[in-house]
Amino acid sequence: MMTSLINRIKTSIEADFHSILDQKEEKNPIAHLNHYVRQCEQEVEKAGKLIERQSMLKGEFERELHKARMNVEKRARQADLAKVAGEEELYEYAKQDQLQYEERAEWLSQSMDEASKELARLEQKYEKMKHKLKDLTIKRMELMGKENSLRAHHKMDVVLNQSQLDESFNRFDEIQKYIEKLENKMNRQCHMSTNDAKLLSLEKNAKRHESDSNS
Repeated sequence: MMTSLINRIKTSIEADFHSILDQKEEKNPIAHLNHYVRQCEQEVEKAGKLIERQSMLKGEFERELHKARMNVEKRARQADLAKVAGEEELYEYAKQDQLQYEERAEWLSQSMDEASKELARLEQKYEKMKHKLKDLTIKRMELMGKENSLRAHHKMDVVLNQSQLDESFNRFDEIQKYIEKLENKMNRQCHMSTNDAKLLSLEKNAKRHESDSNS
């Protein structure tokens, strides 16, 4: 009963954890892709090591097969020599040993062929894995480029926001109107100053004529 309860709690926690991971991956697909690429890199590395091990095993089979075949030839020669020499017991021993080496050589030959075929299959899958990893790396670069472009566009759109532009243009219009207002005021003051100067000149001339008349 207690074990069943613990298992249900464990399952529930794991489900919640995976749900949180899924939500994070949806919000940040590049982070999810990076995680997947790292996993693939690790699997490719493991596969490479397994292929190296398979290649070493094939090499060991080849060496053992070579030894077995050499021993077959050796015992065959020795059996012939023992037969010529009339050594029946040695002849039987050499022939029996020769048969054992022949059986071993046949077994090793089959094992080596199977190891060679398996190595070829592994190497083929390994090449596919490397191509898959390269495709994922390129896809990651493509997504990173798109994300960077979207971020750049977003920042530019903020700067080039229409409302902000309208506000800037409105402020520019206000400044321009203020400058025009100052120019008009200065022109009026200048015009008034000119008229005042003319009136003063007329007054001076009138006083001069009046003075001349009295004299």
